[in-house]
Amino acid sequence: MTDIHLTELERQLRYSFKNRRWLEQALVHSSYAYEFPLQGPSNERLEFFGDAVLSLFISDFLMEYYPQAGEGLLSRWRASLVNARHLAGIARSLDLGGHLRLGRGEEQQSGRRKPSVLADALEAVLAAVYLDGGFAAARGVVKLLFQASLTRLEDKASMQDFKTLLQEYAQKNLKVTPTYRVVTATGPAHARTFEVEVWLADQPWGRGQGKSKKQAAQEAARLALAVLEKD
Repeated sequence: MTDIHLTELERQLRYSFKNRRWLEQALVHSSYAYEFPLQGPSNERLEFFGDAVLSLFISDFLMEYYPQAGEGLLSRWRASLVNARHLAGIARSLDLGGHLRLGRGEEQQSGRRKPSVLADALEAVLAAVYLDGGFAAARGVVKLLFQASLTRLEDKASMQDFKTLLQEYAQKNLKVTPTYRVVTATGPAHARTFEVEVWLADQPWGRGQGKSKKQAAQEAARLALAVLEKD
């Protein structure tokens, strides 16, 4: 791997390594390390550490950006940001696959395009930044790479999935699962209005209206949550 390639990757990360050995190791797949053991270790240990680094900073940013969001919503958003598919997409934007050192077998199996390989490599790179530059440096790189994704969550913040929130609350605190019942459906076929009740155990906790059963159920769940949280 040439210094030119590493310099380009550093430019995209907006971070220059003081010790490039960290970055070099982050780009070594286990298949390459197995075939060329004298070249040094693979990125597996860095990937392990990077997973924790990424989870910490994403949690930090979510808490900062969305101070009103509850634990359940924050957890789902974090999961959506750190899953392999999303990480692989960010890795592709950096052309991380082109920088990897792969063994012959992995190369023949299109390893440079595998989501799992790319996701692991991205986590390893983030660990490398942390170990080379510390907390602030790693936080800056994570913010750079995930800023757009974090911002897009704003659109979802005003469209919370109240049914999921209610289910999480009910199962955790009441040990029951909500059920929904259509009470009425009025109006012409092209403009129906539905009323839906949500039941917890043997009693209703909220009744919502909407232009669809789904919308009415979401409103019922929202009202039920308001009552439960007040109680």
